[in-house]
Amino acid sequence: MTPNLITLRVWGDFACFTRPEMKVERVSYPVMTPSAARGVLEAVFWEPQMYYLIDSIRIVKKGRWISFRRNEVTKVINVDSAKTWMRSPDKSMPIQAGAGAGDFTQRNMLALEDVEYLITADVRLTSLASPSQDPASKYLAEIERRARLGKCFHRPALGMREFAADFEWEPDPEDALIRRSTELGQAPDQFNEDVGIMLYDVFDHHEREIGFRWLRDEELAVLAPQLWPKRGAKRGEQPRSKGTVVQPCAAFFRARIQQSKLDCHPDRVQILTSASRSH
Repeated sequence: MTPNLITLRVWGDFACFTRPEMKVERVSYPVMTPSAARGVLEAVFWEPQMYYLIDSIRIVKKGRWISFRRNEVTKVINVDSAKTWMRSPDKSMPIQAGAGAGDFTQRNMLALEDVEYLITADVRLTSLASPSQDPASKYLAEIERRARLGKCFHRPALGMREFAADFEWEPDPEDALIRRSTELGQAPDQFNEDVGIMLYDVFDHHEREIGFRWLRDEELAVLAPQLWPKRGAKRGEQPRSKGTVVQPCAAFFRARIQQSKLDCHPDRVQILTSASRSH
């Protein structure tokens, strides 16, 4: 346990935490994944100098399985296509998403209905954060303030953007689990299941620890002659941040729900990368 733990209660009408082994039809895990939980927290608040490590996910309402058909497209827009479209709109073809169009398709989805979770996360600073200017207490207070007021950078979602999530600040996850279980007329420790191998995240938490940060105004003033040596050079052509780019790397872990709690802190569970699983 660390003093930097925060807890949010999240709930929604639908959720889909897609299994990566399902190539065509979407099939959800029976419970929220740590990567989906991180996405919810980052939707509420995130800064380059800090990051979240999901400590645990408590299941208040596991939900019911539901199957339905969705309208989807068979193509995606990549960065190169978007840049080409901006330069020469006549050289790019838009994705035809309407019913009966060439890029339109319908797929079945096995999702969850009526779910509720308590997400507990460890808030940590990156190696590029300055403790004097970016103390952890500043971020903890900002997260609590925004969560209590219902503010968010963009609407949190339960696995997919169209499955919007509501959220609420909780001071203590155990008290919240007991309170909500009493309100629902159920035992607080009723969920126990060996989920098996589950996706942990698509970004290595060790690389996220390195992080990046935006250069402050005083730093830019000192570095300006080096960054923009030519008069009239465009500021947007030079970097205004310091750090490294984190490459996606799928990682998995053995997920077990014990007494309605999914333990998923990387210091307590074994994380397996896709490379290590292949050997």
